[in-house]
Amino acid sequence: MLVTSLLSFALAGLMSVAANAAQPHDWGIGLQESASTVMDDIHWFGNFTFWIIGVIVVFVAILLAIVMIKFNAKANPEPSKTSHNTMIEVVWTVVPILILLVLAVPSFRLLYKQMEIPSADVTVKVTGYQWYWGYEYPDNPDVSFDSIMLSEEEIKEKGTNEPRLLAVDNEMVVPVGKVVRLQITSADVIHAYALPAFGVKMDAVPGRLNESWFTADREGMYYGQCSELCGKDHAFMPLAVRVVSQEKYDAWLAAAAEDVEEANKALIASTTSATKSNLQLAAQ
Repeated sequence: MLVTSLLSFALAGLMSVAANAAQPHDWGIGLQESASTVMDDIHWFGNFTFWIIGVIVVFVAILLAIVMIKFNAKANPEPSKTSHNTMIEVVWTVVPILILLVLAVPSFRLLYKQMEIPSADVTVKVTGYQWYWGYEYPDNPDVSFDSIMLSEEEIKEKGTNEPRLLAVDNEMVVPVGKVVRLQITSADVIHAYALPAFGVKMDAVPGRLNESWFTADREGMYYGQCSELCGKDHAFMPLAVRVVSQEKYDAWLAAAAEDVEEANKALIASTTSATKSNLQLAAQ
């Protein structure tokens, strides 16, 4: 009985962790945990920029302190009449240029990596609507569905531990470790498809097909949101991506061609059963 209770508790905790793997957290002050190589580079560049900014802030603060202490009216009653200093002017021109170059090189390298889409294993067309998302799999024309946010009552009825304002009825499903090309557009106004854990943020513009990509490093649930003010329900059109193994993805894709909702139920059931099996093995 005790073992069963512990297993149930561990399962609930594990499912909660999985659900919260890629979403905003209370008191969060940094970027979401990375789940792709692009986001790894964004993390690195953010930290790199922070330290450069930190050094500049400290340096300027020291200069201000020196000016306030050494050159105030009381300590320096006769101010300097200096009106020109060639060396200072050269330094404050050259040093900022060098700093910008140091920032520009990794910045352009990261931008190129984001925009240069490698050969794709999976292509998903994403269409923004007021106020939900539509998904199509061009390589499998029979697979297409809408993704609409679940209310708190619907989450309770579903019986899952999914996050409020982020859970949806149908998640986008992709395989782990594969290049996923996103073709992003809109059917009405400008939206923005943003998945922080993958380093993806691309505008969805009516009449235009923008492209982005990601490769998920690990399985799990990943959440994002529309990041372009698009009307009264802008805050209620979340993104949800379920990353699974290639075997589960193939099974889901085949089933989704017939019935997306049943395919999703089967996928969730297989994921849950696999989690239970792993917990039981760990407890033995």
